[in-house]
Amino acid sequence: MLRPRIPVNPLPTGIIAPLVQPAATIETESHRDITPAPCNHDHTPAPVAPPRPTVQLTPGSAVALAAGGGAVVLVVGAVLVSMLLAVAITGVSVALIAVVLRLLIRDMQKGR
Repeated sequence: MLRPRIPVNPLPTGIIAPLVQPAATIETESHRDITPAPCNHDHTPAPVAPPRPTVQLTPGSAVALAAGGGAVVLVVGAVLVSMLLAVAITGVSVALIAVVLRLLIRDMQKGR
């Protein structure tokens, strides 16, 4: 599925590491008569876990799931609309305050 990528070094160091090659094996008469030591553990495979059961939707649970999803959409929508409304009201009030301050400053400059 996903293949690992080998990173490319943008600044090579110049150090070359030689490849490790297996040492040559030398067979002599003394190596042929050596028998491996017996091991003291069990070689039976590990038990396999039973497969997990799949979730099955009944018509009642499907309706409940759809109703829950619809409720979540409605709540999130109401929150977003209320936040947008709060931003719009804040923007209008700031613009109104700017207009009133501009009129007051203009009146002060005229000397009234």
